Amino acid sequence: MKILVPVKRVVDYNVKVRVKADGTGVDLANVKMSMNPFDEISLEEAVRLKEAGIATDVIAVSCGLPACQETLRTAMAIGADRGILVETAEDLQPLAVAKLIQAIAKKEQPQIVIFGKQAIDDDANQTGQMFAALMGWAQATFASKVALANGLATVTREIDGGAETVECKLPVVITSDLRLNEPRYATLPNIMKAKKKPLDVFKPADLGIDVTPRLTLVNIAEPPKRRAGIKVADVQQLVAKLRNEAKVI
Repeated sequence: MKILVPVKRVVDYNVKVRVKADGTGVDLANVKMSMNPFDEISLEEAVRLKEAGIATDVIAVSCGLPACQETLRTAMAIGADRGILVETAEDLQPLAVAKLIQAIAKKEQPQIVIFGKQAIDDDANQTGQMFAALMGWAQATFASKVALANGLATVTREIDGGAETVECKLPVVITSDLRLNEPRYATLPNIMKAKKKPLDVFKPADLGIDVTPRLTLVNIAEPPKRRAGIKVADVQQLVAKLRNEAKVI
């Protein structure tokens, strides 16, 4: 069984994001970048399936700048067998990424593709679903538990107010939620081994995909600063402020 895991290079989750003065985007100068946390969870799940003897090959795929090779090497240090980079300087939007992953999937013929449910930079939560639609595959989103047996994937998924269990025939698309697992750290020996693992590089044109943006970014702005809180003397004053000032009751 072959598993494909798309991984995205994003601003590290510990970094406080700064918006450019002209509102055209996020300032990435001298900012630490890392693998999208949800993609780390997806990769960990794929590696665990391989360690359990269910999967035989784990392939990490990334789309973007040449620097994404670093993200792929990290993925291979965690346990991916090889990496594929679709190299482009174009601003990739979810549909374009879904089409690129579709082209890779047609070449590689995986039985499972595990996406992170969303990337922490744009929070779009669209690529996995778009890919499933393009491929005509079953999908199980927001997975918190995955079990494979007899050509079926049984996935417990997070829903509002609880959990839902679905059963899908392979091939299947899964998007991972936070509670699916706890990703491991890459060890130094594995980091060294990852340098020798194969990494293929394609251009979108090699795959016959047009990645021209379909959406126009109008503006990016920081959220308004929260006002300082105040202390009230008693419950009556609190209720009065909630009713007359906040107007929430």
